Amino acid sequence: MTAPRNPSPRKVFGRLSLPERTFVADALRTETVGGVLLLLAAVTALIWANVPALHDGYESVSHFHFGIGALGLDLSVAHWAADGLLAVFFFVAGIELKRELVAGDLKDPKAAALPVVAALCGMAVPALVYTVTNVTGGGSLAGWAVPTATDIAFALAVLAVIGTSLPSALRAFLLTLAVVDDLFAILIIAVFFTDDLNLPALGGAVAGLAVFWLLLRKGVSGWYVYVPLGLVVWGLMYNSGIHATIAGVAMGLMLRCHRHEGEEHSPGERIEHLVRPLSAGLAVPLFALFSAGVTVSGGALAEVFTQPETLGVVLGLVVGKTLGIFGGTWLTARFTRASLSDDLAWADVFAVATLAGIGFTVSLLIGELAFEGDASMTDSVKAAVLTGSLIATALAAVLLKIRNAKYRDLTEAEERDEDHSGVPDVYEQDDPAYHLRMADILESKAAEHRRIAREKAAERDRLAEVAGGAGEDHDGPA
Repeated sequence: MTAPRNPSPRKVFGRLSLPERTFVADALRTETVGGVLLLLAAVTALIWANVPALHDGYESVSHFHFGIGALGLDLSVAHWAADGLLAVFFFVAGIELKRELVAGDLKDPKAAALPVVAALCGMAVPALVYTVTNVTGGGSLAGWAVPTATDIAFALAVLAVIGTSLPSALRAFLLTLAVVDDLFAILIIAVFFTDDLNLPALGGAVAGLAVFWLLLRKGVSGWYVYVPLGLVVWGLMYNSGIHATIAGVAMGLMLRCHRHEGEEHSPGERIEHLVRPLSAGLAVPLFALFSAGVTVSGGALAEVFTQPETLGVVLGLVVGKTLGIFGGTWLTARFTRASLSDDLAWADVFAVATLAGIGFTVSLLIGELAFEGDASMTDSVKAAVLTGSLIATALAAVLLKIRNAKYRDLTEAEERDEDHSGVPDVYEQDDPAYHLRMADILESKAAEHRRIAREKAAERDRLAEVAGGAGEDHDGPA
């Protein structure tokens, strides 16, 4: 027989493979916990910076300097958080990207097209919205990149707080989207926010990265080798004029993330498993603590919607991100002749696109870089990032709650394991052993129900006989 001329179209947001679903679930679990800590850190920063009795303390701690001045590393606490701790975040982002490229969704060009196009549109459209807003309003174009980033940890924390059961395919899309988003954010930082280059320091950083790569290829192990080397590379990259977080992502990309025969986990996966909690639970929350502490008042919030720079950030996050990601996803499906999964609707994609408008961590970082030297505008842009992220959160919460009953059913179906094999039933439909196990389980249940039915019938007959006998002995009026 010849193959059909019109095979069934590829499904968008179809069911993940079991290994990919397991990996995504583990990654999202850590990110969700980190996201809750991130929320707490942001709220703490706002309280600390806005309570009059505490404000001076916040400023003193944020601007306290320490470090080795002779090495160019006498930095403030806020500066250490932005350039130092976020390097850990970008190190994990580099590992995630490498894994996606060699073992995840980005390995297959057809599967990769969707998150890549969605991420590109989700960055281009917010930048365009910001640019148009500021060209027409006479504002500065310096902050065009601020609304281009998505904060996956914050988005997942929102999902945890509102209690929605988003299907794993949409969660995986959000995670992959954020990985690609992080890649382009890194490129933006490297290309557009690089100061005057210090070539000797840059050469030293490149040499350090080469040594890092060579040690990895030689199979050298031991944290006591790589941690000191990583710190040296980071310090040289910082002094080179290129943002120091680039060192983190470069080292993350060098790790091997494909498994050799006999390996349960690749080196990259093992290191990511160890470092991700440090990134999500410490590095990012501490960055938020010393970056989100902006003074909020009625006048400051009103200025967010009247200044072109801040209005452009809000509109970029809320409108640009949503339209960009949704439009990119729809166009990809349209022109690749892919169809949406039967279990989902385009309204679900729109809700996730709205959720991606939460641009907290990287947006705050880019805002600091874009308006460096202008403290007033930096604080205003931070307030705009917080406002835009809050509006996106509220919209996404409403849209996702509307469909939450449907999501709950899909999630329960994905996790159902009636044969108690440890593998969800939806992944065993083609396995004869699964159906034999289910047959044994159902036959056992049927036998149990027949036994119960016989017992109930016998009990009913006995009660009927007793009632009939009582009627014979007492046939008079009550």
